[in-house]
Amino acid sequence: MNNELRGSDLTRALLARGDKQIWCAVDDDSDEQAMMDHCGNDFTAYIVEFKDGFFYCNCGTAWLFAVPIKTVAATQSDMNI
Repeated sequence: MNNELRGSDLTRALLARGDKQIWCAVDDDSDEQAMMDHCGNDFTAYIVEFKDGFFYCNCGTAWLFAVPIKTVAATQSDMNI
């Protein structure tokens, strides 16, 4: 059994630990949908608070699901050039 925190559970734990801004993929349906719903640029946000069952981004928008993500610049070898 894997008890490692993932997805929105991990975001809640990071906020409880005192992290201030967590870059997340966000959605109102599920963690899985947050990671798949990449239409436009509205799928990521800095999450700053979890209150009353919602994650809040730095602009005040409420989300039901927020999955922490990492962004790393691609390299030439990543792109096979």
